[in-house]
Amino acid sequence: MSAAPLMPPPPMPPPLKPPGRDARLDAIRGWLQLSIFASHIAGGFVGGWLIHAAWGVSDSSEQFVFLSGFGLGSVFLYKQARQGFAAACRDMAVRFARLWRMHLVVFLGFGAMVTAGAAWLGTPGWDYAMRHPVLAALGGTLLVYQPPFMGILPMFLIGMAALLPFLWLVARFEARALLMPAALYVAAQLLPADLPALGGTSFAFSPPGWVPLFLLGAWFGRRVLFTGRAVTADRRLVAGALAIVALGTVLKVTGTLPGWLVGKEQLAPLRALHALSLAYLVAALVPRAAAWTGTRLSAALGMIGRHSLPVFSLGLFLSWLGSVAVARNPLLEVIVVPAGAFILWALARSLDARRLGAGAPAAAPHMLATGKGPSA
Repeated sequence: MSAAPLMPPPPMPPPLKPPGRDARLDAIRGWLQLSIFASHIAGGFVGGWLIHAAWGVSDSSEQFVFLSGFGLGSVFLYKQARQGFAAACRDMAVRFARLWRMHLVVFLGFGAMVTAGAAWLGTPGWDYAMRHPVLAALGGTLLVYQPPFMGILPMFLIGMAALLPFLWLVARFEARALLMPAALYVAAQLLPADLPALGGTSFAFSPPGWVPLFLLGAWFGRRVLFTGRAVTADRRLVAGALAIVALGTVLKVTGTLPGWLVGKEQLAPLRALHALSLAYLVAALVPRAAAWTGTRLSAALGMIGRHSLPVFSLGLFLSWLGSVAVARNPLLEVIVVPAGAFILWALARSLDARRLGAGAPAAAPHMLATGKGPSA
């Protein structure tokens, strides 16, 4: 007997309302973007002392990945409910293609900048790319050549590829579908932390370790879409999350971080638990209509957060240039960091103005990938 063909999940009841803007999450994503920019400036005071990663086990990368899965999952499910599974898959394919295209632009542009820096400034270049440019270009296209700064966008592409089968499993098996990311995560902890990639590089973000975080974000995005809330505030969970955050601070300050528990490449257990604890505390304790979300600072951060992909991509270039400047004169950081933050805000502001000028709605909530929002 032949196997039955893979069928789309059963129709879903339409949600009560589309995923709306969340000024709280917009501002948080904006802060994460600036934190990532500052943390990538090697040897900088701001990245070493003034962002939350300096006082705990996890950093902005985990929240960035979690929130992107959160948004993409909810957008996919909303489109599926309104237009069907096939239409939602087509929309996700378009978003995947746009992100892959941006990855290529960043990869090639960053490689050109690093090569020019090696020739004119004597900074380290991409040795393998200089010796084997064709193979390096092919490896970058296929996501398997990951020199410094080039690991995060490939991880998002892999996460997006895993999202469709995961959501199909969720539609069929509900919570049992979480066994898929759980199995991947266990495999990541058993595999070597530095999975080898092309040209002597390694995967900066081990896919079996980080994709589950992306998928878990999609799971909670689904909960928000159909129940109106990702989590509820529970005193025991709040106390446990606070204890994990406090433990992370103690371990960081005392320099007693155990590598097998906090390694970033494989998203080690304590690191993952710390990141999820921070996310839970924000979701459970910070109301959507908090007063600070109406301030000018929150509006500026929210504008940055609504344009995560272009801001992040430009931030990679600016942080490399900032690292070169700070390495030559540490005092330049007082100029480099504010100037970089202003440039990233200006980019986000111009993108907002362009969309509004074209009569389009504001950028889609919780999204890494560019494109039309969930109401399109």
